[in-house]
Amino acid sequence: MWFDAWSDLVRVLLVGTAAYVFLVVLLRLSGKRTLAKLNAFDLVVTVALGSTLATILLSSDVAWVEGALALVLLVALQLVVAWTTAHWPASRKAVTASPTLLLWHGEVREDALRDHRVSQSELRQAVRSGSSGDLSQVGAVVLESDGTLSVIPASSLGDASALAGVPGAESAPAPSTARRTA
Repeated sequence: MWFDAWSDLVRVLLVGTAAYVFLVVLLRLSGKRTLAKLNAFDLVVTVALGSTLATILLSSDVAWVEGALALVLLVALQLVVAWTTAHWPASRKAVTASPTLLLWHGEVREDALRDHRVSQSELRQAVRSGSSGDLSQVGAVVLESDGTLSVIPASSLGDASALAGVPGAESAPAPSTARRTA
């Protein structure tokens, strides 16, 4: 239970080092996009790579070459998906969630909060961390496809061109001043 054989420890050291170096080289060759913090699909690939590396390290039933092939397969599939979504934007919806407008010109969109299971307190926390203490001074809060909240102060909103592609932002007029201060 605590110790089986020295050969098992030596195997973990040798195979683990080789698999780790191989994975680092593979990730460097595949580019920054492979482990980008962009969406749920990238998270799945990252977890799968970690799980595969752990299996290579700890399972003597998996030969190093088999593990290396599994790592190559995961990275290759990630590259195929990244290439496909870059060249056919319509395919991106199958892999990536769309950003969602949670607050527009100081007005909270309750339906969007409810649909995406974001609480009012999480929204207020994001606004505070964006250095604002007043929701009416915030132009927009967007729930990004990677789950982060982007806070854009009203003073920095400009023509809102950075919100292109965020459903509701391009067609949503700014609320009247009377409604915001009421």
